[in-house]
Formats: sequence, structure tokens, C-alpha cells
Amino acid sequence: MPTITVDKAELYRRLEREYTTEEFDELCFDFGVELDEDTTEEVEAAKAKGLPTPPPQLKVEIPANRYDLLCLEGLARALRVFLQKEKAPKFTLTVPEKMQEVFVEASTTPLRPYFASCILRLARPMSGLEYESFIDLQDKLHQNLCRQRRFVAIGTHDLDTIEGPFRYMCKDPKEIKFAPLNRDEENTAEELMTIFEQDRHLGRYLHIIKDAPAYPIIYDSKDRVLSMPPIINSQHSKIVAGKTKNIFVDTTATDKTKLDIVINMVATMFAEYCDIPFSIEPVKIHMPDGSSHISPPLAPRSTTASSSYINSATGLTLSREEQSELLNRMSLDAKPSSSDLDALEIQVPCTRPDILHECDIMEDAAIAYGFNNLPQKLPSTSTVAKPFAVNRLGDILRKECAMAGWVEALPLILCSHDENFAWLNRPDPGNYAIKLANPKSLEYQVVRTSLLPGMLKTARENRSLPLPMKIFECSDVAVQDSREERQSRNYRRLCALYMDRKAGFEVAHGLLDRVMQILAIPFLQTKDSEGEHGYYIAQADDPTYLPGRGATVYYRPRPSVRASSPTPQPASSVLDTLASSLKAALPGSRDIVLGSLGILHPTVLSNFELSRPCSALEIDVEPLL
Repeated sequence: MPTITVDKAELYRRLEREYTTEEFDELCFDFGVELDEDTTEEVEAAKAKGLPTPPPQLKVEIPANRYDLLCLEGLARALRVFLQKEKAPKFTLTVPEKMQEVFVEASTTPLRPYFASCILRLARPMSGLEYESFIDLQDKLHQNLCRQRRFVAIGTHDLDTIEGPFRYMCKDPKEIKFAPLNRDEENTAEELMTIFEQDRHLGRYLHIIKDAPAYPIIYDSKDRVLSMPPIINSQHSKIVAGKTKNIFVDTTATDKTKLDIVINMVATMFAEYCDIPFSIEPVKIHMPDGSSHISPPLAPRSTTASSSYINSATGLTLSREEQSELLNRMSLDAKPSSSDLDALEIQVPCTRPDILHECDIMEDAAIAYGFNNLPQKLPSTSTVAKPFAVNRLGDILRKECAMAGWVEALPLILCSHDENFAWLNRPDPGNYAIKLANPKSLEYQVVRTSLLPGMLKTARENRSLPLPMKIFECSDVAVQDSREERQSRNYRRLCALYMDRKAGFEVAHGLLDRVMQILAIPFLQTKDSEGEHGYYIAQADDPTYLPGRGATVYYRPRPSVRASSPTPQPASSVLDTLASSLKAALPGSRDIVLGSLGILHPTVLSNFELSRPCSALEIDVEPLL
């Protein structure tokens, strides 16, 4: 959760009361936030030693979805409403004599196509404390909702130093030239990218646009640069505490929903300082397709909530009027519905984008009532918990493998594409592995479709340990499956790796035999055995294993299982489509391909930087249920 730091004296002044640390901690708990630290004692200790120190501060942890509490103004306002010292404000748009306009050009579409803006006309210039809170809110939004400025970037400017209409476009970085914030020398955008590489603050944002052929830029009517989002504003339009009175806010984004939330937060949190409190001057945005709209979108959202649902979820028996009072304390405008005797009509303000569902409204009612005041009673139904069958089977296998002298490993479920396919000498069949849309690094590109890469990486990182090494894992893999609603399917698998001076095929085979013995599954000498139930292995040409040293594990279920559960495509055969020997295993047969077993190919070992021979076993355990 994000943590904000607020001036203690200023917050208590706004709350019209002095609190002890314990009292304010209790207030925070009641409201749903948490007091992390009160620096009063540290400040007093520093003063006693004659050291310079800032005034006492309060550090408060805020829920990650409560963007309206990320500054002193928002927190104080919400607490005052909660304490019923005032009603939640109504935010409105003013009607200016001449509305400022922004023209968005089509060149921005590939990079950051969305734009929003507003104007704050303050009654007086911001004080130093208010200015710091204004900048801190932008930083908190950038780090939290904006995801390090990738989704949304905020720029603020002194409107008296610029002149509209404004133009938002993308332009060749060599043709962009301006003096960036806190620098008097002008440079091209290309030069600035080199200069800011060493900047600890701005350097982490350069990658967002650095490789783009054209950079986003905002100009005023006299071709003066306002900002180069999402990197930096210009020095020309810099806001100065104690001087700037009219603030122009620009936001550019790749996500329209987040854009609307951000512009609303910046506008509403500081609208109390405007000439007309809580009134914001709009800006007209002209889009490349010829459409236009007014920004910011301050209109509240209308929704409803069931009174009976709120009571049943909280265990209360409140009337609709009482529930409405509770929700009003949480800055929601609620009243009983006149057309439905079980409904509440609610106006969700633009400052509460966290209200997404009826359960969020119920949670706010519970917070306002007080979690400690909710009735405590046992549920009216009695149930007995028990594990899923596949989890129970997995626990049995893990226990037996450990008792057999194998050590359990827990690798990550993400791996690189090469580790999952090429390094195992397996081709990627396409539309098979679940790929991450925006991987942080090459090491985490896909969700594993086999447990073997994790075992090999574990062996690589622990190769200095004494031999032999016997490790195993019983966990899930995942593959794409268009038949499922979620377009993917998980499979529980067991994988074991043996590393020693000799390959030890018989050791891995022995673990397979022990697992089957525990599950009372007999061994069939050949696939032509007359036994109705059992398992057997057959030689297979799998490129993951040495030629002639790889085998496929087959399982023949009982006739009753075959009759009761259709097996049009066994889970293990889906997983092992990578190996051609498993694709066409026993055509026309009811036997299930359970997995594979063998001595790993030297190229596989070399890919994972292993020099000792290894044998491996990997089987699907779900058909054994």
C-alpha cells in the first residue's frame, strides 16, 4: 500500500481537533487506513540536540485503490466527511469567458493517443506546503496508478506564461528544442535523452519513448514547449510556489480509463483552493478523428445497491435510511429508492473510482458502521472442508518421494521461451504456451508447460553440492486451451531429476515404480499384456533424451474408469505434443500417455550449464486419480 506523509499540525487544524497518537491511530483504523508512524518524538529528540528538523509529520498507509486519499487535502476532506463535520463536496465545471482548447494530432496515435486537461484558477497563489502536497500527489499517482508513467503522465504549468490553443503531437526528436525544467540551457530532445541517462529520477522513464521515431510534445499557440510527456516539463511554464495562481494541467495516456481517473484526482483534490471552491475550469479537447469533448469528466456515476444484500453481508438489520447515512459518511451520495423498496440509489463521485461493484458499497457501509461493531456469530450452515482430490494425491506423492530420499524443489512457474522449448530440444507448436504480454525480462516470458526446466535450473544453481543430487517437484503446468472459458488449463505433474557421475536411468525408473506401487497400479511387462489395469514403458525417440535412452510412460486405466469418464484427449498427451513420439502414441489404443523418462541429451545439459549426466522423469498425475 502507498504511504503518504502529511504535516501533523495542518491535518489536525483541518480536523478541528488535536489527537494523541493512540486516538488518531484508532480513527485511522475506523476509517480503513493505517497510521504507520508519528515523527513527533523524533523531532523533539532532534530539537533537544539542536539539530535542524522538519515539523512533526504523520505517515499514513492508504489502500492502493483509494487515489483520493493520496494527499493531505483528500485525506483531511474524507476524514471530515467521515466524522460528519461536513458533507461531501459537489464538484462542478465553470463556464469560462473563453474556453481553452487542445488539438490532438494523429501522429500521437501509435505512442500516447489520449489527452485530458483542466485549469485550476486559484483564489491565491499556493503556499509552500500546498505546493509540496500538489507535487507529491502527482508523484504518488505516477508511481501507483500510472505505473511509472507508462500508462499516464501528468504535466502542470503556469497558465499565465503560456497561451492557447495548444497542440499535442509527435515530432522528430532532432526538431524538438526547449529548456527542460530547472535548466536554462536549451537542448534538442535527442540531446536531452543522453543528458538524462545519468539522472536518478528521470533516467528510469526514458525507455518509454527513447526508441520511438517521434516523441510526444505539447506546444502553445506561439510554439513554446509546455512539456515532453512522459519525461519532463519545460522551464518556461514552471509553477512557482507563492507566485503561480492559474494552473494548466495536461495528462497524456495509453489507457483512457486511467486517464480519466488521474485528471479527476489532480483537479478535485486541489479544487478547494479555487476562486469558487470545488469549481474547475474545463478544457475542450479536439481529437484527430474530428470529434471533441470536454475535460475533465466530473459527472458522478449512478448505481444502485440492495439493502437486503448489505444487511445479509454485514449481519445487520439496518433500515435503508440508516444505510444511506452510513454511505454518506464515506462520501457517497445515497438515498432510498422510490421505485424499489429494497434498493438504494447512489451517486458515486468522480473521486471514488474504486467503487466498481455492489460489494464495494457494502464494504463502505461496514466501514462506516465500524468493523468492531459488527455482530460476531457463527455461520448458520455447517460445512466440512476437505482437499481437492488432485491436491490430496499431490500431497501423497510429495510425501512418498521425500521418504524415498528425494529433495523437493520449488522453482518459479515462469521461465524464458528458450528454456521451455529450444533448450529442451523441443519445437514450439504455436498457440501452446501462455505468453506474457509485457515480460519484465527475458527470464520470465512464458508460463511453463513442463516442470523439467525448473529442475534443471535448480540443479545448475546447486551443482556445487555433493553428489548424487535427487530432486523432485509435484506442481502445476499450464497450456492454452480454447475450450476453456479462461482460454487455459492447468495440469498437475510430477517431475524428478537425478544427477551423478553416472546417468542413473534405473534410479529415475525406480522412483516411477515406487510411485505406482504406492498407488496400487501394477506394472505390465509389455503393451500386449492381458492385464486390465497397469502401466508400462516403451522406447521413444524424444530429442530431449539420448537416442535409445528415452522412454514413454503409458497408463491403462480400469475399464470402469474408461466407461465413466470420457477421455477424448488425455491430459498428458496434450502436454506432450512437443515430442513426436507422444503425438501418435498407440493409435486406436485406450492407453494414456502419462509422461516420459530417460537420460537427458548432452545438448540439453549444456544449455543449462550442467556437466554431469542426468536422468529425468516427468509424468502427469491427474489420470491416476
